Amino acid sequence: MNPHYYAACDLGADSGRVILGTLADGKLTLEEINRFPTGALPVQGTLRWNILRIYEEIKKGLVILSKRGIKISSVSTDSWGVDYVHLYKNEPFLTAPYHYRDTRTDKGFEHAFAVVSAKEIFQETGIQFMTLNTLYQLHADWRERPEVLKLSEQFLFIADYFNFLFSNVKVAEESLASTTQLYNPASHTWSDVLIDKLGLPKRIFPKVVPSATVLGPVAPALAAELGWTETKVVATCSHDTGAAVAAVPGEGTDWAYLSSGTWSLLGIENLKPIINEESREKNFTNEIGIGGSIRFLKNIVGLWIVQESRRAWEKAGQKYTFEELCQQATKAPALRSLINPADPRFAKPNDMPKKVTDYCRETGQPVPETPGEIIRTVYESLAILYSVTLDNLETLTGRKVNHLHIVGGGCKDKLLNQFAANATNRPVLAGPVECTAIGNILIQALAMGDIASHKDLRKVVSDSFPLTTYQPENVAAFAEARKRFTKLPA
Repeated sequence: MNPHYYAACDLGADSGRVILGTLADGKLTLEEINRFPTGALPVQGTLRWNILRIYEEIKKGLVILSKRGIKISSVSTDSWGVDYVHLYKNEPFLTAPYHYRDTRTDKGFEHAFAVVSAKEIFQETGIQFMTLNTLYQLHADWRERPEVLKLSEQFLFIADYFNFLFSNVKVAEESLASTTQLYNPASHTWSDVLIDKLGLPKRIFPKVVPSATVLGPVAPALAAELGWTETKVVATCSHDTGAAVAAVPGEGTDWAYLSSGTWSLLGIENLKPIINEESREKNFTNEIGIGGSIRFLKNIVGLWIVQESRRAWEKAGQKYTFEELCQQATKAPALRSLINPADPRFAKPNDMPKKVTDYCRETGQPVPETPGEIIRTVYESLAILYSVTLDNLETLTGRKVNHLHIVGGGCKDKLLNQFAANATNRPVLAGPVECTAIGNILIQALAMGDIASHKDLRKVVSDSFPLTTYQPENVAAFAEARKRFTKLPA
């Protein structure tokens, strides 16, 4: 089989990368072309995305690829969910897009529930309640800067925005649209009920297309610059988790996935949304994946706590690699103190080590003092939260989960993987690391007709990337610690 080449622009909340994917003889190889920070930009008391700098970095990677002289079949972008860019005439954007951790939605529930009930929101969308959701961000626009909504002709989500810059096609891909808490996963349409009650203008909501949609050729100016006159732009699963889950090398139905990165997203694939009072009470979410499948999952604050702790220590003059922190955590006392990562304080930036120590002090536990003790506290707490979430998942779906696939950057963390196996009392299969980029690339291949089906897509992943298995250990101690964990406040 002649090789096919694809370009993936994989944007995470902490970093982005342009990756070349080569599909040949049923196997995929990856090459990182350009990696760059994304991150929040503090501006006048707000948190924004420096969207033009990100575009500059993406372009840098694409230019490097263009100089290789290889035929790029297609290009696509994936990104985190919920954030968006307002468009106005021929301007690159109307205003610098907000970061989902900006404080403007701190009272988002209070403001939204004043006009529409939580029950009705969940019945319409089946989406987990988080104040960072697009619903609360757009409602903040309506309250605090109505002039922006009056001028806005349309919004696009982050990945869809870059696909628009590549193709001149303004659409939203369904996996990203489904994260907003304004999209109905049963009818596959925007929720007019919620849009009307929240006073949002319908004209700004983009047309939604399914995953693996070929948007068209690269826009003429960019095609001329890159020499990509035959290259297509594809809307894959534009939501990074959707792309990652599409590439999980699972077989059968007795497995769950954990996309481990800044966020920990734990769930299963399902044929239909599960929208009932129990799933609302447990705060699970129904996001759309490849082929219209449902990603029934829970969003958990993940390695963000570690990333922020590392930044805080570096600011104080103590620079640690993730590997060094993991080594220190290995030597720290086991299951000494726990936090509940669902506590809202851990979702916000700044001085994360102090937040961890304050929480332990407030709950009458030994206070972790060293970086190793703090990281071990975070890892063990995350692992126990995974176990609670998995048990709730089995109850809500009626399905038995016999093993857990961990994918994404966090699957490199051997200590956290082992703790996850211990706490869940299930084997953990770790890998691939770049699962989001893999999903992005192979969905492009599917859209271009180079792969026949989603099943074949997963076989390519299995044949291309080895997995590491972690068997449960020290199960009784983790089960005992879980009893303490369930009494902690969130």
